[in-house]
Amino acid sequence: MEGVPHPVPRTVEEVFTDFKGRRSGLIKALTTDVEKFYQQCDPEKENLCLYGFPNETWEVNLPVEEVPPELPEPALGINFARDGMQEKDWLSLVAVHSDSWLLAVAFYFGARFGFGKNERKRLFQMINDLPTIFELVTGSVKQSKDQPAAHNNGSKFKSSGKVSRQSESQAKGMKMSAPPKEEDDSGEEEEEDDEQGATCGACGDNYGTDEFWICCDMCERWFHGKCVKITPAKAEHIKQYKCPSCSNKRVRV
Repeated sequence: MEGVPHPVPRTVEEVFTDFKGRRSGLIKALTTDVEKFYQQCDPEKENLCLYGFPNETWEVNLPVEEVPPELPEPALGINFARDGMQEKDWLSLVAVHSDSWLLAVAFYFGARFGFGKNERKRLFQMINDLPTIFELVTGSVKQSKDQPAAHNNGSKFKSSGKVSRQSESQAKGMKMSAPPKEEDDSGEEEEEDDEQGATCGACGDNYGTDEFWICCDMCERWFHGKCVKITPAKAEHIKQYKCPSCSNKRVRV
């Protein structure tokens, strides 16, 4: 399918080079070549896949016929959803699946050539230092750069293992690494364990390390900034934040 065969990567550096090449091809398809890519994903055609190649090119084509395939296959049937959703949402969806496919290919090579724990860790770290295709397609990389550097504090200002409510107005604009699930007097280590299960009070999704969060001063629930339409810039000027639910309760009273 790729035409000219590419050398099989056997070391961490070679696998990473292969990853970067395929990634560059996929990024081109979803950004600079997006019109061409869009036209090739005709929903009237059979199941199509988006392939990225080590030489930084891309291709929309049918899946390979052999089972199992030589390499992990990309998401099947990306063309069917094209006309059923907004273009930007469809491109974001394809980007997510492309990121997953790239990781699958990279770690397929790692498994095939017996990468040990340290080699796998080094490969992932090299990959993780690059923005994902999804981040580039949606522009979230730029958004994360704009967020304040106060993130170094870990979470909201703490006092004796608890969140300090007095300092909250200053901390509202921080990008949170992990919003606390609940306050705990037993110490900072236990509090950090509780944070791992925190979910957004609006959408119910778990926290993401690169996402902005804000806490309601009334119900003390955490929310994605995007879910409640609060940006880090807006949060800096909010003295006391009330989530939509608490605001509505106050109006009814």
